[in-house]
Formats: sequence, structure tokens, C-alpha cells
Amino acid sequence: PPQNKPKGSEIRACADFLRQELNCMPNLKVILALGSIAHNSALGVFQLRRSNWKFAHNSYHDLGKGPVLIDSYHCSRYNTNTGRLTEDMFYAVFRNIRELIPIKGC
Repeated sequence: PPQNKPKGSEIRACADFLRQELNCMPNLKVILALGSIAHNSALGVFQLRRSNWKFAHNSYHDLGKGPVLIDSYHCSRYNTNTGRLTEDMFYAVFRNIRELIPIKGC
């Protein structure tokens, strides 16, 4: 998309779809937001104020209802080429998520 960001109208058009998808997953434990747009969209689904839940890489947000929200910088070419997001940083997010989700047999 232009300037590597979707338009506001595109984000709003996807909001109902996101809400429906999340409602179909009653056992969902974690939402991984890849970028601030995904972070804000997830907050919108739960009707939470963005000012109370700041986006930050590898941050954990207990929203008080439903799954927790984990943030990561988006794994775009821009973020990886500029070093904003390194491979180690990205893997650290998944290690933290793994600690939150018990996997049977492991």
C-alpha cells in the first residue's frame, strides 16, 4: 500500500471481519499484533481506548477479557532492512508467547 500503510477506510472495512473471526475462537489465548495498526484494530474489537494500551515491541497487554495482546514490530522489509526488527527480536516475541500457551505433550 502507499507509504506502507493501509488507508483508514481499508482498516474499517476489515474491522467486522476481524470481530467475527475472533468471536469464532472462544479458546483463543493470545493475539499477536504485527504492527501498531494491528494493535489498534485488536483494541477496537474489544472496544478499548488506544490511549490506555500503548503499542511497544514485545509488550504484553492483559486486556482483562479474552486473550492477551502481544505486540511486535511488523516483519516488513523496511523494518528488517533498517534493523528496527531483528531476527532475535522477532523470535523473542514467539518465545514469550510460547510461555503463555501450554501445549499438550510438551
